[in-house]
Amino acid sequence: MDADVQNIKKWVVFYPIYINSKKTLAEGRRINAAKACENPTCAEIYDCCNHLKLPCAIEREKAYPRDFMQIGRVRVMLKREDGTLCNPAVSSRKQLMNQVAELVPRHPGRTKKQEAAKKQEASSSSSAAGPSKSGKGGRKKR
Repeated sequence: MDADVQNIKKWVVFYPIYINSKKTLAEGRRINAAKACENPTCAEIYDCCNHLKLPCAIEREKAYPRDFMQIGRVRVMLKREDGTLCNPAVSSRKQLMNQVAELVPRHPGRTKKQEAAKKQEASSSSSAAGPSKSGKGGRKKR
């Protein structure tokens, strides 16, 4: 594996923003919004690439150029030195993005987060009951 790590610069770069359904094409999303997932993280993308049996590495110190607050990216090896595919099911960047976007919502860490968010949302919506009267009020003029 050490020989592969030396050539990590030749691996495909995968920023989480590429498959973020909350972003527009101009902001950096690269796949269809319907296929994209909501706010993916580098760790989730890394786990999905491992699941697809692709060699990958997280680069935490790197940031996305268009949005420098979005820190972290994943390097993925699609092809070996001799040009053969690491996983025949993933032959291009686009296929990789689409497959990872399908897997991220089913990520074990993500399902726990969604359940906690739903519970928090339900408790906050029931307690938010303010005055229902709207309008200016006052006397009508003739």
